[in-house]
Amino acid sequence: MLNLSKIFSYVPGTKIITIFITGFLLIAGLHSKAQDPFSRFKGMGGRGGKSGDTVLKHRVEDSINITFRYLDSSRPRRFDSTVYDFRKKTALQSTWIDLGNLGTASRNLEFTPMIKSGWDPGWHAYDTYVFSVDETKLFTTTKPYSELGYLLGGQAEQMVSLVHSQNIKQIFNFSFQYRLINSPGTYNNQNTNHNNYRFGAWYNSNNKRYHAFLVMVGSKIVASENGGLKNPGDLDSIAYTDRFNIITRLAPGKQYSTNVFASNVTTGTFYSTGTYMLRQQYDIIGIKDSIVTDSTVTPLFYPKFRAEHTISYSTYHYRFVDNNPDTSYYTRYFDFVSTPDTIKLSDKWHDLVNDFSLYQFPDSKNPQQFIKAGASLENLTGFFDAGSKTLYNAFIHGEYRNKTRNQKWDIEAFAKFYLAGYNAGDYNAYISLRRLISKNLGSLQLGFQNSNRTPSFSYDRESSFGFGVPGFFNKENIVNLFGSIEQPRLNLRLTGSYFLVTNYNYFTDFYHAAQETSPFNVLQVTLDKTFIYKRHWIWRLHLTVQQKAGSSPVNIPTLVTFNQLGYEGKLGLTNLNIAFGTEVRYFTGYKADGYAPPIGQFFVQNDETIRQKLPDINLYVNFRIRSFTAYVRAENLNTMQFNGAGGFGFTNNNFVAPNYPYPGLHIRVGIFWSFVN
Repeated sequence: MLNLSKIFSYVPGTKIITIFITGFLLIAGLHSKAQDPFSRFKGMGGRGGKSGDTVLKHRVEDSINITFRYLDSSRPRRFDSTVYDFRKKTALQSTWIDLGNLGTASRNLEFTPMIKSGWDPGWHAYDTYVFSVDETKLFTTTKPYSELGYLLGGQAEQMVSLVHSQNIKQIFNFSFQYRLINSPGTYNNQNTNHNNYRFGAWYNSNNKRYHAFLVMVGSKIVASENGGLKNPGDLDSIAYTDRFNIITRLAPGKQYSTNVFASNVTTGTFYSTGTYMLRQQYDIIGIKDSIVTDSTVTPLFYPKFRAEHTISYSTYHYRFVDNNPDTSYYTRYFDFVSTPDTIKLSDKWHDLVNDFSLYQFPDSKNPQQFIKAGASLENLTGFFDAGSKTLYNAFIHGEYRNKTRNQKWDIEAFAKFYLAGYNAGDYNAYISLRRLISKNLGSLQLGFQNSNRTPSFSYDRESSFGFGVPGFFNKENIVNLFGSIEQPRLNLRLTGSYFLVTNYNYFTDFYHAAQETSPFNVLQVTLDKTFIYKRHWIWRLHLTVQQKAGSSPVNIPTLVTFNQLGYEGKLGLTNLNIAFGTEVRYFTGYKADGYAPPIGQFFVQNDETIRQKLPDINLYVNFRIRSFTAYVRAENLNTMQFNGAGGFGFTNNNFVAPNYPYPGLHIRVGIFWSFVN
């Protein structure tokens, strides 16, 4: 049986969770007591039709009805029941690469600069494994809903997931999610152990005028770091058929752990993040309405003017520890004169943000059209190996959204400007116009974004990790012009982005930082197309072509493509949905970024070109029977080869970064089961 107290000991901010939940429930309780809980059954005028309670009763008796929305969107969404995409259940998407093991540092093969203003700590190599507030689903469900997931892979790799959501009547919902990723890895000292939790809740008062949202997310990232292979040629040696025995540049003492609840990490990365956010809204002016039947009245309220307050408290702790440092590694790559017995680097931050905003709804019956304006005050406290620092930011922001009721126009525009504080002068502006031309011709989108940002704090000499930063850096400026064409009848989406970058910040080697002051640009075009043959044989194509110009420190593959070819259907069985076939990923050769574990950063290198020996090839069989879904995969089949002595094995490894190879054949089996109580 899982020991939940032991699980929570691995995630940050557990004490704060109790405080936030208690406060949220107290607020919800006070507002619900302020209303007569039976007032909706009293006689009120309004439009006729079935009441929400009656409809809900029938749905509860017949089946479950689940929708969810994200915090900054009012559009209800439903679960995707397709089974062809295994990556919906994992942290890594098709164009992303890791360093050879699930849970290791990762990045996108496609150019994706950070277009974000304001304070940023600077460590993003593990972002894909971190739970965020923006990705939190706020559910509405007519019955308690749960999903249990378990993934088992080669080398004792495991992923455990749990999701639960239920409504308390119609005015309150809470949900909980937990995920564990534990993977010992194929190579020495590459084990990972990540724990994530997410709690979300919303409350609407009986008169529909007060709304409260509580979101708490936390992640503990633990990853051993081996620095890559000391001699990549060892992959071709018969003496190293067991890849775990190959000597690595860090932790040569052979570290290995399969313990789900505790990682034996003597050399590695420890990141902990947590965010606790409470948002309250009150509709000051609006239009009252109701849905009435003979015995039931359900009140409605269409807002015209809304006030909102959001308080958010976040913690970030970034650490690197090497309890058995290799002298040759640190003297060669970090210019150490002598190597201490233990190397420890640590940055810790506390971030408190208070925001007050006002909304105006031009069309009160269209909640997806509004004008928003607000102001925020941010207080930051940082703790480093050499001391501490207190910062603040004051900024204003505005937003306009309009998804018309005829679904033809979808307009998004927002801007943020930092008036004072550490990030004074930072700004971010974004606008996107989307127009549905017709059902036959599809839709067209055009957009613009411009960000002016202070370099991340990892580029500050006061950071414990900033010992290679030469001095002050100017603000980084990125312009992005983008557009897309969607043609549903042709199952086609074509997107394009043009980036103009000035004062680009990057690391030149294992610890030195630099800034490219000359402007450069990157052009990126992506095609997503689905080909269907006889209804069930489907080829999904994702193809990106990207090219840089100007004096650029950015190295990217010219072409990146991911293809999935297989069968999707029922095979004549009513309750079976099955998808099976092959996946192929290919990218052209390029000088891939290196990775520096002590500072937790990818860096630009121009010495070694990374080319695939063969494209990455996977086979899969996925199926769903009612609420049970299973995924069976054989990955890295491209590594199969016969050696000169007549032997056979999966040893023809591709590299994804200098000294970092992918493993050989990797089998994964995942099961996910949904329950309705």
